[in-house]
Amino acid sequence: MGAWYWIGVFCGIGAALGVAAAALLTRAMLALVVAAVVGAVLGYLFAGAAEAGAGVAGAILGSIGAAPLVAGTLRRGGTRSGTAAILIGAAVIGAALSFVPVLGYLLALAVPALGLRLRRRAPDTHAGLRTLTK
Repeated sequence: MGAWYWIGVFCGIGAALGVAAAALLTRAMLALVVAAVVGAVLGYLFAGAAEAGAGVAGAILGSIGAAPLVAGTLRRGGTRSGTAAILIGAAVIGAALSFVPVLGYLLALAVPALGLRLRRRAPDTHAGLRTLTK
């Protein structure tokens, strides 16, 4: 296994950190920053600078991708603790799958794709019944 393997592992771990941070923290930007810092520190401590960069990139993609899911769940009446428990479980599974070659890269690409899909399916805000009251 070469450097590409470890870069993929830390990219997937960063994406999992981004999902977990988006589930735990109330602000999306705060979740992004915290996940990116933790991903950079883990990547640099265990491997090197390239892996730290991959951890940051994965964390950014993971937190951006998970933010619409968390917001939509809470808007529809889900509890923060229930949402966090489910997404942390998914993040742990994603981090474990990152050790399979190439799956770390795919995880970092799949999470924002899911977030983009959820954002497209979100209903547009409109006047609703207020137009009928005239």
